[in-house]
Amino acid sequence: MNLRLFAASIATLALIVGCATSYQAKSFTGGFSETQLDQNVWTVTFKGNGYTSMERATDFTLLRSADLALQNGYGYFVIAEKGQGIETSSYTTPTQTTTTGSATLSGNTLYGQTHSTTYGGQTFLFHKPSTSNTIICFKERPQNVQGMVYDANFIKASISQKYRM
Repeated sequence: MNLRLFAASIATLALIVGCATSYQAKSFTGGFSETQLDQNVWTVTFKGNGYTSMERATDFTLLRSADLALQNGYGYFVIAEKGQGIETSSYTTPTQTTTTGSATLSGNTLYGQTHSTTYGGQTFLFHKPSTSNTIICFKERPQNVQGMVYDANFIKASISQKYRM
């Protein structure tokens, strides 16, 4: 692979994953997913890419929890269980060595000189956050429930404003 092709490959890769994961359904670059566990209970997960902060992943899990509650006719939810983690992966660029040389013949003696340059071989680490909430949804604000009761409309407005969505 020549140096220009290598540089173009790295630039393309950077364009594909150069931004933090947006608020979207799960895809190649991350996003949210959910599993319904009961009529009003879901586990909501958000996985970010290597450019996504843990704060953003946590906020988008909370936003998806609010959206899911509202889409199913609920105005409130409680987080029964939370989880978070970081997946670490690495990418090492391929190496390429280029050698140039010159030679001069003087009588029966050959004089030469070479120069080698090696490119690549750098390793990049990517830390991808993931968060999850198991939520229980309610149509009315519940009383005497363990944990904080979230107003789905308020959460949606607050996080949407924070990320200018």
